This record gives sequence, structure tokens and C-alpha cells, in this order.
Amino acid sequence: MITSYTVSGMTCHHCANAITEEVSAVPGVTGVEVSLDDAKMDVTSEAPVDFDRLVEAVYEAGEQYSIA
Repeated sequence: MITSYTVSGMTCHHCANAITEEVSAVPGVTGVEVSLDDAKMDVTSEAPVDFDRLVEAVYEAGEQYSIA
């Protein structure tokens, strides 16, 4: 399953890479694709992933980032 989120606060590829790295470490996540162009993040998983875990992972990547 692929779930899409809007990511706020990204300004460069470093931002996208940091978010990808942190979200990839969330249990159950099998893939992450972050797009700077449309501020979108697609999370691939076999089962639904707890949204709060994703919020925490994005925050760990940088306090200026948030998802919805």
C-alpha cells in the first residue's frame, strides 16, 4: 500500500534525504519517496503505519518539518 502525505518545511535535497532516512527506519515502512517539487511524501508499507510514528520520524529529521 502507498500512502501520500504533504510535507512542510523542505527547502533542499538534504531535507528530502533526511526525511527519507528517518521515515525509512519506522517499523513497517518498506519504501519512501519524497518530492521537493510538490512537497509530497509517499510511504510504502504492507500494512497501515501509525501516523504518530511518521510524525516523530519527520520531526527527528528536523524540527522545521511537519506532515499532514
